[in-house]
Amino acid sequence: MSITDMLSADDIAAALQECQDPDTFEPQKFFQTSGLSKMSASQLKDVFRFIDNDQSGYLDGEELRYFLQRFQSDARELTESETKSLMEAADNDGDGKIGADEFQEMV
Repeated sequence: MSITDMLSADDIAAALQECQDPDTFEPQKFFQTSGLSKMSASQLKDVFRFIDNDQSGYLDGEELRYFLQRFQSDARELTESETKSLMEAADNDGDGKIGADEFQEMV
């Protein structure tokens, strides 16, 4: 399965273009442009499983750093501050990781 089976390649490219420079990643803008914000709960869980590289059921800081690369392999890594902001935006229970439900709420 590829992310482009779930989202338009053009929408992904546009979303990545908007945040190609370091410290320009804005999660809500990315979710909107990529089409994630228009997906159903079950579709978002499928995307979450795709992003969850180690299939642990959670996204940790390391996986978040490579978040953009899950959408396109040559995308940049998130900066430390972007990774921290993304974690803070979604980690509702403060356990240092993002579960599928937290991801869905954030999107």
